[in-house]
Amino acid sequence: MLKIYLRFAALIIAAVLAGLPTRPVEAAGSSRIKDLVDIEGVRENQLVGYGLVVGLNGTGDSLNNAPFTRQSLQAMLERLGVNTRDATLRTENVAAVMVTANLPPFGTQGSRIDVTVSALGDAESLQGGTLLVTPLMGADGEVYAVGQGAVAIAGFSAEGQAASLTRGVPTVGRISNGATIEREIAFSLEQLDTLRLSLRNPDLTTARRIATTINDFVGPGTADLVDPATVRIRPLTDGKTSFVELLTDIEQLRIEPDLSAKVVIDEQSGIIVMGSDVRVSTVAIAQGNLTVSVTESPVVDQPPPLSDGQTAVVPRTEVRVDDQSDNKLAIVSNGISLQDLVDGLNALGVGPRDLIAILQAIKAAGALQAEIEVM
Repeated sequence: MLKIYLRFAALIIAAVLAGLPTRPVEAAGSSRIKDLVDIEGVRENQLVGYGLVVGLNGTGDSLNNAPFTRQSLQAMLERLGVNTRDATLRTENVAAVMVTANLPPFGTQGSRIDVTVSALGDAESLQGGTLLVTPLMGADGEVYAVGQGAVAIAGFSAEGQAASLTRGVPTVGRISNGATIEREIAFSLEQLDTLRLSLRNPDLTTARRIATTINDFVGPGTADLVDPATVRIRPLTDGKTSFVELLTDIEQLRIEPDLSAKVVIDEQSGIIVMGSDVRVSTVAIAQGNLTVSVTESPVVDQPPPLSDGQTAVVPRTEVRVDDQSDNKLAIVSNGISLQDLVDGLNALGVGPRDLIAILQAIKAAGALQAEIEVM
């Protein structure tokens, strides 16, 4: 009786587990499609404007050295009903600045965005200043936002009669939510016949995997490969699912991106970055530098007391030569992995500078199966 009961319970548990929804196992190294592509039309737009910052504590532009600041100050005062054309302005509390901002995609009228304020003249600091009303224009010359507010800077400067100290950049500041969007950019996803996904790192294999994954999830014919940087998506024919809803589902899909083998070298800082697919054919490597060291250690020759000699400086030179003859010739096997390549090069006891030269020599010998990009 007990055996029958246990079998019955096992069948019930198996049935319950079979009915539970299963979640696909995410492959190691996989990424969401939204992290690999940009959507056509969904982009930021750069805005720029020219304005004045007032309220500086004597750290503004010198009006004699910055005529554009003088002209802007006079024009602003005239708009406010103050005539200063024949007056001599000596204030140092005003600075001419360039104001920049990014208009986010689908930014609506009345929304606020951050702005960056940068000194244009010879102002020493923007600390404590206030940006006056500044129109921000796009590339087409139209005003899309208006900025104003107190400037916050991260740097500071202080000086006395004999010394000065400057930390950071006191002539650049930021205003959080310092501009209000006044004009929207007309763009609608629903009016597009097709939608294009642009790969941030163009690759033919990655683009094909994206298109295949979308077709497997939505249905055949939804996505097709245009080129290594573009995947085209067509709207669904059911008339119920919009482009926005379709993109919401698509951007969460995961694929494993495929990148070409590449070695990136920054010669200025000595940084080397190698991709996981870098391979090396069989090659022998020897590394050594000839170092000649010359050391001068002059010695003072003092004559005995009550003698007729003179004190003299006797030169003493020591020359050392290090040809690193103890370094051996190392063989790097064919088709080794990135970890094996790094371990083998580290075993030679080379630094980043020598490692850059070794990688370039391996590439010149045709044994490095990767592209070298020098920054």
